[in-house]
Amino acid sequence: MLSKLPKWVLVGGWVLAFVAGMTNAVAILGFTHQPVSHLTATTSRFAAAAADADWGELAAMSGVIGSFFVGAVFCGWMIRSNVLQLGRRYGTAMLIESLALCAAAVLLQHNNVIGIGLCCFACGLQNGLAATFSGAIVRTTHMTGLFTDLGVHLGQLLRGHPADGKRLRLYACLISGFAIGGAAAALAMPYFGNATLLLPAAIVAAGSFGYRLLRLEHHVPIEPAAGP
Repeated sequence: MLSKLPKWVLVGGWVLAFVAGMTNAVAILGFTHQPVSHLTATTSRFAAAAADADWGELAAMSGVIGSFFVGAVFCGWMIRSNVLQLGRRYGTAMLIESLALCAAAVLLQHNNVIGIGLCCFACGLQNGLAATFSGAIVRTTHMTGLFTDLGVHLGQLLRGHPADGKRLRLYACLISGFAIGGAAAALAMPYFGNATLLLPAAIVAAGSFGYRLLRLEHHVPIEPAAGP
């Protein structure tokens, strides 16, 4: 499957991982300290709040989980297929993600928790987008699976099994993108605060425009809104 992924998908994966790393770091370093790019810790907090009947925490974690989930649902509704095909509405999805991050930046500047929900929505949308165009191989908003797969492959290499160079390069590419994005957010936050989110928003918007140019270059029409 990796050999079938065009180069623009791999480059796009690094860029989207960078965007997710920035977005998650801004949320963690902000006033809620809430991760938004993955739901593992949030689900544990949800379960603990339910057991303790902590209704405020339960509502907050439900909002985070629900926002991420809605983003993924929206992606599935918009793109409708896990088969990579130039002409599908990847550009539109990225543009909507950009708008969500812009709105989140404004709201978080005023300590409005709806901004966290918009960050979660953006990450759910982005993770769904990456999954649809890669057949679930490329994940850009959480690193646990990537570190696991990387460790397994390196362990097999130590046992003398041949290494899958393309897969190892992909994992290293995505992990580095996420980490560098987080570092960039940490460096920018003292100067720009939550407005730092405008940078990943701009990057995703540029990606949307770049995808449109790629589609026009190959004379591929946009996928119709109606139909299966």
